[in-house]
Amino acid sequence: MRTIDLATWPRRQHFSFYQGMTYPHFSLCANVDIQIWYQAIKARQARLSTSLTYVFARAANEQVAFRWRIRGDNVVEHDRVDPSPTVLLDDDLFSFCVIPYRADYHAFSALAEAKVAEVKANPTITDEPGQDNLLYMTSIPWVSFTSMMHPIHLNPIDSVPRISWGKHTLEGQRRLMPVAVQVHHGLMDGLHIGRFYERVQAILDHPEDFLG
Repeated sequence: MRTIDLATWPRRQHFSFYQGMTYPHFSLCANVDIQIWYQAIKARQARLSTSLTYVFARAANEQVAFRWRIRGDNVVEHDRVDPSPTVLLDDDLFSFCVIPYRADYHAFSALAEAKVAEVKANPTITDEPGQDNLLYMTSIPWVSFTSMMHPIHLNPIDSVPRISWGKHTLEGQRRLMPVAVQVHHGLMDGLHIGRFYERVQAILDHPEDFLG
């Protein structure tokens, strides 16, 4: 992790502008086509939810803007950010879960299985104090939503990105799934989220490059 020198940071004016807003977050929602990835996952009898968590975590880690976080008046850049998906429990409640990110899918999947089992045995809805090297994620597979908004802290400001995905539907040869991304506008713009979606789709279209 490193602290960014705001005096020479190209985003310093944008950062200052949005820091002054009461609600500096914005969100986008768009469909991605998971058909090729879906077929590959089913052929391998793997968990779709785990694999999608990996896809989004990989795409986010590859973009530096998704690794920037606000700490007071400073901005830090993490070397790695870990996905923190919600895990559905038997009583219709959920638990938080932090999965250490690994670029290798099989290493990530093994860690995910262990962490999910751990939080199902000991559920929690709290994070480590001050921990912000995360990507908050949630799946809502019952709804093919067209927008999504998450609760956030405003004081101190919460700058952890939120990534959500919903119910996928087959339309012709495409299997479309909504993906929503919510971020702090002082750290990134629509351009950065657009690049995130492009990278996500590129991964989904070439599962052989990631699943082995």
